[in-house]
Amino acid sequence: MPEPALSYVHGAAEIPLLGETIGANLARTIAAHGDRPALIVPSQGVRWSYGDLGARVDAFAAGLLALGLHPSDRVGIWAPNCAEWVVTQFATARAGLILVNINPAYRLAELDYALNKVGCRALITATRFKTSDYLGMLGTLAPELATALPGRLSATRLPALEIVVQIGGPPAPGTIPFEQVATMDAPSHRARLEELAPRLQFDDAINIQFTSGTTGAPKGATLTHHNILNNGFFIGEAMKLTPADKLCIPVPLYHCFGMVLGNLACTTHGAAMVFPGEGFDPLTTLKTVAEERCTGLHGVPTMFIAELDHPEFASFDLTSLRTGIMAGSPCPIEVMRRAVSQMHLDEITIAYGMTETSPVSFQTTAEDPLERRVSTVGRIHPHLEVKIVDADGRIVPRGVPGELCTRGYSVMLGYWEDAARTAEAIDPARWMHTGDLATIDAEGYCNIVGRIKDMIIRGGENVYPREIEEFLYRHPKIQDVQVFGVPDPRYGEEIAAWIKPRPGEHLTAEEVVAFCRDQIAHYKVPRHIRFVDEFPMTVTGKVQKFLMRDRMAVELGVREATTA
Repeated sequence: MPEPALSYVHGAAEIPLLGETIGANLARTIAAHGDRPALIVPSQGVRWSYGDLGARVDAFAAGLLALGLHPSDRVGIWAPNCAEWVVTQFATARAGLILVNINPAYRLAELDYALNKVGCRALITATRFKTSDYLGMLGTLAPELATALPGRLSATRLPALEIVVQIGGPPAPGTIPFEQVATMDAPSHRARLEELAPRLQFDDAINIQFTSGTTGAPKGATLTHHNILNNGFFIGEAMKLTPADKLCIPVPLYHCFGMVLGNLACTTHGAAMVFPGEGFDPLTTLKTVAEERCTGLHGVPTMFIAELDHPEFASFDLTSLRTGIMAGSPCPIEVMRRAVSQMHLDEITIAYGMTETSPVSFQTTAEDPLERRVSTVGRIHPHLEVKIVDADGRIVPRGVPGELCTRGYSVMLGYWEDAARTAEAIDPARWMHTGDLATIDAEGYCNIVGRIKDMIIRGGENVYPREIEEFLYRHPKIQDVQVFGVPDPRYGEEIAAWIKPRPGEHLTAEEVVAFCRDQIAHYKVPRHIRFVDEFPMTVTGKVQKFLMRDRMAVELGVREATTA
């Protein structure tokens, strides 16, 4: 009897990898499609062609050099979606600088950690957004900014940070207006920019994205030109993007979904990037798709649900749509069906991946039967390998669940200055161990069936319980705490915390929420808080979070979202 086929797949492909930097690739796109639309941001009155975008990118890149920044310096960006974000993304790549994505929802403790962990010399920040007073928070961490000369900050708590560039708002002490940076370049800086271009290598680090871990502190996944440029290109290939396409991008740019599945998928194909607003709003997104005649739309399932269920949904002409990506959390079958039938997204795709793999490893295509597109995450991406292994690292037969491991051009360099945690994630053969449980069927389609780690995916945001637990441990009344996810009809998962107060202490849920406010991002604040005397444990003393999850699900009357 023949041995069953093993759960190993590789993306054999005729189309070669792009062996160039992001700057070189953008230059090729500009040369071929300079007059075509590149970036449309109606709220900012921005309608730039690729030629316009290229000119702004070059001017800003030269301005960054004029500020004294050098290749490999880290430049943080802390802002919601805007044209300045896009300019910064490509200008830093052009100048060989490492862009550090900082979540716009971050608060004091998280900002402090991010800036210091990677040693950002410069920070490009919005003034404020929703409830976030960015300059106010920065001033709390670095009060020296109020009296500093622009570009000469010397702050005790942020010792590496020297330059603060402000997007929008009235001018603030110690900062440089974003628009001014592009006027600071001199012929010598332009010459330096051109001199750098052939010296930059596509394996150079170009981007750091923070991804939390079960051991607590966020890790800086370090990505190269080669990682994210090729991933963006092959994502666009799966979507069949062309210069005639306009992709509506309501997902955040600080995340791979926005800057890779969105921006780089577009720029590698000469398609237009369209941003409906700074943050997601279903009505604004629908209006933008209709008015701009967008052909593609990205989103996590909760975004598509909010659009489909909006009272004014039927009033918008969405017939221009054909493609897009639904990803970020489990995609309910009925939501996919409604997107196809009611939003005209006949060629919508599902993608799976993780930040550390640039991010996409699997993606459906327009050719896949609808049943496959709504019940799997598709097949392996070109030039990548995936294997499914058991607890001993042995490849399992097809259809048997195990840990999904990825290898290929997409795997990150490692976690910034964290060799130990890099070695835990990437083995000596360069396999990235995702921590996700998956199966691969006889035809190569992948299903994600669970998570080895305790990661919660709330509305497309990856939330790691240990990080929240370690923060809550700081509360003087908390003796012990366990954080876990419970199913939620709106966000896919919501955060629950079981808390054991210290003996003799009385604690309320309101106190816990108040303790979290302005210190950790809003989406990490537990929604369901219960006070307990003990946790369910194994005989060896290990906490059984799955039992807590089950009990909370029963109590709340919710059940697991499914894609199969």
